[in-house]
Amino acid sequence: MEEWHDGVDKMHKLMNVPDRGDPTKPGLSAHAQRLLHMSSLLAIGTTDDEGRPWTTLLGGEQGFARSLGQSIVGVRALADSDHDPVLRTLLAQPRLSTPGEYETAREFSALGIHLASRDRVKLQGRLLGGSRVGNESILNTSQDEAIEVQMALAIEGSLGNCPKYLNKKDIVLAVPQPVPLPATLPLSQPALDLLAKADTIFITSHHPSHMSTNHRGGPPGFIRVECNDSQSVILAYPEYSGNRLYQTLGNLILDPRAGIVVPDFDTGNVLYISGTTKIIFGKDASRLLPRSNLAVQIRVDAAKFVHKGLGFRGLPGQRSPYNPPVRYLTTERPATNPDSPTTSTATLLSRTLLTPTIARFRFRLSEPANHAWTAGQYVALSFEDELSGGYAHSDDEDPRSLNDDYVRTFTVSSPPPPSCASRHHQAGMAGGRELAKEGRLPPVPNDEFEITIRNVGTVTRFLFNTNIRAGLAVPLRGFGGSFAIKQDDAAKGIITPFVAGGIGITPLLAQLPSLDLSRLLVLWTVNSRDVGLVVDTMRRHPGLGKRMRVFVSGEPLSKSWGAGEIDGEAIPEGVFERRRMVREVIVGMREEVGDTWYICAGTGLRKQLLEWLEGKTAVYEDFDY
Repeated sequence: MEEWHDGVDKMHKLMNVPDRGDPTKPGLSAHAQRLLHMSSLLAIGTTDDEGRPWTTLLGGEQGFARSLGQSIVGVRALADSDHDPVLRTLLAQPRLSTPGEYETAREFSALGIHLASRDRVKLQGRLLGGSRVGNESILNTSQDEAIEVQMALAIEGSLGNCPKYLNKKDIVLAVPQPVPLPATLPLSQPALDLLAKADTIFITSHHPSHMSTNHRGGPPGFIRVECNDSQSVILAYPEYSGNRLYQTLGNLILDPRAGIVVPDFDTGNVLYISGTTKIIFGKDASRLLPRSNLAVQIRVDAAKFVHKGLGFRGLPGQRSPYNPPVRYLTTERPATNPDSPTTSTATLLSRTLLTPTIARFRFRLSEPANHAWTAGQYVALSFEDELSGGYAHSDDEDPRSLNDDYVRTFTVSSPPPPSCASRHHQAGMAGGRELAKEGRLPPVPNDEFEITIRNVGTVTRFLFNTNIRAGLAVPLRGFGGSFAIKQDDAAKGIITPFVAGGIGITPLLAQLPSLDLSRLLVLWTVNSRDVGLVVDTMRRHPGLGKRMRVFVSGEPLSKSWGAGEIDGEAIPEGVFERRRMVREVIVGMREEVGDTWYICAGTGLRKQLLEWLEGKTAVYEDFDY
């Protein structure tokens, strides 16, 4: 194996990667040749006459890029050679006529990729020659008359890559019908719309001996727009856990310029970007993109958006199981500050099972004086010490664990102690504590808090199964967020509506003692398997049943877990309605309540509610992160 260049060596030291040689094979290896012949896409990168890197993406049937022998690859593809910055540069080079001209030939790097099978191969080398075939004045006609690009590429190095973060797509041919937008900054709205939906990009970085083109993938929207105005355009994305070769980032440490292509597989639109990068490490990365320990910022120096500039489309398939959720900029969503220094811990005291999949957990704070919270906030806890197994290249049983920092946020479902509550809520809080003294609402000491959660993932499964007697103590990252339900004192007769879906009732629970129940209406939709949560909620909060309508779907109520504990004192007759929450319910209540609706529901239900409440003010908590 060859040794790495200084940039890659530096990345390895910064990321504590063990010493190992460069696995890139000279020429086109047999393995690389097989992967290339399988590829239906070929990303190609080069630098223009100003030294700026650019990347393009060509498509075709498998074999459109294939070995011609002696590490030479031939490429034939329909393409927009007029507006494509890479093709314009490559095709401007005269065809080589003598071996002595080879060292002056244009350098390139490439990535052959077949998204349907998640195979990819990296290539680097020089252009031997290229041409355009077809009627150059006609691009909007039949495929036979469209421009075909032909190139001969000399391969100097090749390397197969892993399948992580590749979102499956079936590639089909399409005729380019390019319509370029003005190449100006800031980015146009079509360009921003493409970035918002993109789940795949290709990036080229430059080094005199190791030019590299590779793929970056994730959930739609994993590239975030940090700034887009007349002063600057800055993008950012997280670097997920990979094979730790760091060839791209190693190049960028020495030469921060990069070229990126963002394809729209649905429409054939394409965004070409050339920019200057900044690699961000550790806590700085987490402050930019929470839960990231490595990120890349791109200051866009030039951009070109072309409508229908691609010669293919991609039919969506399975998304990569390794994709973590979208990591939003701290300027987009409040951060939980998972990397903030803290010595505080939360010790698990008890677990109360409410349904087979929902339980209430009580924790004690080690330093309650340092961590005040208000009703409607969440708590951020770190389970990394309990669950992280350290670095692994892949994990097919739990793919998303590779990018998991095991920091979780849970809505606090118990009222804060009086010292944490605002003066505005003091009277209500006192009333809640009186109920606790009567035994109807179990008291929560000032140094304790509760969360009510569903068993849905790695961390919650750990909590549901852990031995309470073991005295589990986990680092406390802090409290955050704000989902406060406000009842205007000046409008005594106005009813405040709160709509919850399933476990979405939790933000309300901590606020109930401080609310005027006579001016509250709760519309709660649950599956029959969650009736136990409803029963527990009404028992702990007397009087709530008179202000609540519960819509139950699923199995008959008599078969529900906890249904046998229903009593008429806590749950008045008529609270349960055996049907789904439908449009007519919401529309029928619009004129009976205030203009501000509070919502905590999953994405699907929330989307419906926002449509039904058009014209009203909706304040909502979501589970999108």
